[in-house]
Amino acid sequence: MLAQYPPMGWNSWDCYGAAVTEAQVRQNALYMAGHLKEYGWEYVVVDIQWYQPTADSHEYEPFSDECMDEYGRFLPAVNRFPSAAGGAGFAPLAEYIHSLGLKFGIHIMRGMPRMAAHRRLPILGSPFRCNEAANPNSICAWNPDMYGLKCDHPGAKAYYDSIFRLYADWGVDFVKCDDIAREYPHCRREIELISDACRQCGRDIVLSLSPGPAPLEQAEHLKQYANMWRITDDFWDEWRLLHGMFERAEKWCVHAGPGHWPDADMLPVGALRQCYENHPAGGWTHFTQPEQRTLLTLWCMLRSPLMVGAELTKNDDFTLSLLTNREVLAIERNSWCAHPVYNSGEECVWIAPRKDGAGCYVAAFNLSDKTRRITVDPKCLERDCAEATELWTSKNTRRGLSARLAPHDAAVWKCEF
Repeated sequence: MLAQYPPMGWNSWDCYGAAVTEAQVRQNALYMAGHLKEYGWEYVVVDIQWYQPTADSHEYEPFSDECMDEYGRFLPAVNRFPSAAGGAGFAPLAEYIHSLGLKFGIHIMRGMPRMAAHRRLPILGSPFRCNEAANPNSICAWNPDMYGLKCDHPGAKAYYDSIFRLYADWGVDFVKCDDIAREYPHCRREIELISDACRQCGRDIVLSLSPGPAPLEQAEHLKQYANMWRITDDFWDEWRLLHGMFERAEKWCVHAGPGHWPDADMLPVGALRQCYENHPAGGWTHFTQPEQRTLLTLWCMLRSPLMVGAELTKNDDFTLSLLTNREVLAIERNSWCAHPVYNSGEECVWIAPRKDGAGCYVAAFNLSDKTRRITVDPKCLERDCAEATELWTSKNTRRGLSARLAPHDAAVWKCEF
């Protein structure tokens, strides 16, 4: 099954915005292969505007001269991705990443380039032209590159089929489609066309939909047509946003399962915002170490996909230890049916049964601004816990689940019945 477990990898957005280069992608892939792959990290994803020659930040340049082929399909900007020269596209970069034992992903926007429609370019494999399938009334509110498509026109299906066949030829393993997950109901049919094109392209490609928040009432539709979908808008390194994720996680946790995963967005840890010179704090995450433990603990209990946003080669010892805690990461594969037991506003407890039936995982979160001791009531567990190991400290206990937690910190126990 495709995406049997939540995908884990790296995405270029948090550290390089729209400006990432091939050299930066390669250095992060090499780091992942050497330091993270054995822990389950495998996807290397190039985020937005890889077709934009002059991108230099997290901002978008309106109506720029984008790189595309004669059929209106974006191509990597050769000045940023030199191996794409001669029409090779992302195939050489994908081949390099595959040679490391990793998988390659790209970001796309729904629809087609505006300039493809304005130039009336032909749609490959069809009698139609881009202007016939384009819908000029369907425009992204925050990025001007694209027109949505007239999904009742056969040219729309032909265009999506053509781009996913191209991605399959390149060796793409993951596609993050943007400007779509929260755009119900008018993008419902477009999601179906994109999903069908992805599944019929001749290659297994994980389909991720962004940005959020996706509508909860569309959960069954999302589970049918996507492997993961965002439950939040862009998530950054602010405690306010992390605190708010507990409510979202509670609503979406029942929809996590093999092949379809609610996505709490990227992990903004380590070295971020690297496309800016003289950034405050050197671009390092604003999250405290306790907040980062809470971040990873909640994402793993929810079984959200895990996509690191850092420039990996700048990881410090703490960031590397965070991303290589084998026992915490194993929650994603070894648990099911996770849910919160209670959330008082100042503290929160989650429980997740283990698939082996021999125990469970229990997570305690200090949501307050003061150090506090959180003791889990034994009645919260289905059965008596014979012993437990706290997975961040590796401390064993037979005396119940209790931890003194700093502000915004977390503890998570692997319990044995």
